[in-house]
Amino acid sequence: MTGLRFDLRDPPHGAAALRAELRAFIAEHEHRWTPEVRARSWMGFDRDFTRAVGARGWIGMCWPKQYGGAERSFLERNIVLEELLAAGAPVGAHWIGDRQSGPLILRLGTDAQRAKFLPGIARGDLAFCIGLSEPDSGSDLASLRTRADRTDTGWLLNGRKIWTTFGHLCDWMIALVRTSPAPEGGSRHQGLSQVLVDLRAPGVTIRPIRDLVGEEGFNEITFDDVRLPPDALVGTEGAGWAQATSELAFERSGPDRYMSSHPLLEAGMAALRDDPATAPALGREVARLWTLRAMSTAIAGMLQDGADPVRQAALVKDLGNDFEQALPGAMRALRDVDDMPEPMRRMHAYLTQITPTFSLRGGTREIMRGIIARELGLR
Repeated sequence: MTGLRFDLRDPPHGAAALRAELRAFIAEHEHRWTPEVRARSWMGFDRDFTRAVGARGWIGMCWPKQYGGAERSFLERNIVLEELLAAGAPVGAHWIGDRQSGPLILRLGTDAQRAKFLPGIARGDLAFCIGLSEPDSGSDLASLRTRADRTDTGWLLNGRKIWTTFGHLCDWMIALVRTSPAPEGGSRHQGLSQVLVDLRAPGVTIRPIRDLVGEEGFNEITFDDVRLPPDALVGTEGAGWAQATSELAFERSGPDRYMSSHPLLEAGMAALRDDPATAPALGREVARLWTLRAMSTAIAGMLQDGADPVRQAALVKDLGNDFEQALPGAMRALRDVDDMPEPMRRMHAYLTQITPTFSLRGGTREIMRGIIARELGLR
């Protein structure tokens, strides 16, 4: 067995000063956030707040300065993510661009693509979404049917994506599509490519999907003869599967995979601070949080070193989802809902409804455990 090490990392130089700067910034904005906004956290979409974050240099902060970045480390970026999530800040307008789309374009895009998109993401002006899931594919992503066919002027896109987070609010999508048939008897992963899609282009139809709490964060997006320019291709034609799965290490390892319920934990600690009988149970929750944090920080260090920690990221996501999904029940076991302070009760009510979805986004539990099992030699 190889590849499942999590080497502990020391805080980067200047970590305390960066945290202090972030907390002062958050204090200027948090009075506008209701308990529901804080509970929603990185699933909250607020362009104005995102632009304020961008103005401080905290979006794309590991990217080269020539593309709008700040040339800081992954470990410093992790501090920014932790502080924003701990406060329940509405960061959804830049989360995907900062976490996945921007790094992908920086790593595999052309110079023209980097110059066109990265500064806009870093300012908070361009919001990206990811086009992976399709209505008839389920978790079998390699069976996707959306196609981009070459034409004399570029590409012609047809097909449908679903469960696209904030597709109705975003400007661009990076979609995984088929650009050539899978070879007969060969892997279905061959012939897939990633393309940039302007979500306001003719032929793009976006239909929001109302979820069980009455919100419309997910979408079904249909492409009918959408004409893409020749430079819509990201990376290498036919290598989209490897590119997309590598990109998922950024998605599955960050603090957002174990801190989605964090504002409720903080509210619970404040409400229960004078009840010593609850201290052991609260201590166990904090210990789980701290372990996940050490694992996630170790992965940030691996990314800083240029490694590709796909398997470690799958483990953090699986364990992290367990933690954040169980937290509302853990708080309810310590304090009756009717006795919770109002902000805590409202956060608890919202999170109780949405926590079942946490293990679906970014790959289901079955997918994560399949990746881990392969590493352990069990499949």
